[in-house]
Amino acid sequence: MLSKLVIISGLSGSGKSSALNALEDLDYYAIDNLPIKLFEKFTELLEGGGTEFSKIALVMDLRDSAFVENYPFVFRKVLKNFRGSEILFLDANDEVLTRRFSETRRKHPLSNVSIIEGIEKERKLLGDLKDLATSIIDTSTMDVHALKKRIIEQFAAPGTQKMQIRFVSFGFKNGVPKNCDLLFDVRFLNNPHFVPELRANTGLDDAVQKFILKDIRAEEFLNRTTDYLKFLIPHYATEGKTYLSIGIGCTGGKHRSVFMAKEIFDRLKSSLGKIHPIVLEHQDLRTH
Repeated sequence: MLSKLVIISGLSGSGKSSALNALEDLDYYAIDNLPIKLFEKFTELLEGGGTEFSKIALVMDLRDSAFVENYPFVFRKVLKNFRGSEILFLDANDEVLTRRFSETRRKHPLSNVSIIEGIEKERKLLGDLKDLATSIIDTSTMDVHALKKRIIEQFAAPGTQKMQIRFVSFGFKNGVPKNCDLLFDVRFLNNPHFVPELRANTGLDDAVQKFILKDIRAEEFLNRTTDYLKFLIPHYATEGKTYLSIGIGCTGGKHRSVFMAKEIFDRLKSSLGKIHPIVLEHQDLRTH
């Protein structure tokens, strides 16, 4: 059953796509540039209870030629009929919008000649929509991270937005895992691979762990890295980051990286596990 419907609109260049991405990270079903004629059909579906999504966010604006003529009636009807509906209007000052268009080298949708002319036209056309909006955010002083943080503060249910942390051990010879935010290289530690009786074992075995810890640098690395992550993780969470992937690599991904990733995971899980979901994966571990 639908509990929340957020319509995002506003001036071109004000950050609508970034706002939609932030809501998608909050588990909203996200739709960009939905034509208003289709939205009318969509609302009929919602009225009949014909959707499995509990939270939906849509970006609608004057990229659709029928938008300006139809939004007053359609949006007023939505606000009246759907208790959990909101209209979020994003704005920014002319100087900032002009700079953003110049930096991206994109033309304004309302003018092929002058960016500022397009901005002025758009302000006039969307003036009534701004008055109709249930929430207005001026993004003039915001970058994408600040806007995401603001969206999370406004739309996340209290206590539900928790950054997910993923540790993954890997071997550099097999390739670095995709989408890692932080990488740590533990190839400087003594390698169990060169000890015949340990070669077939893994970093999950006691004998390998004891061998690695005989290298006095191992404990120092664990302590320093754990302290560093304890400092860093809360700042990532405050920024509004929803996923943090941390890779720890050695040569083959079987001994040193496996043990070090597991050890740091255990230490952080005991202190941060109640705040953030933390998972551990071993990309290249083969135990058979």
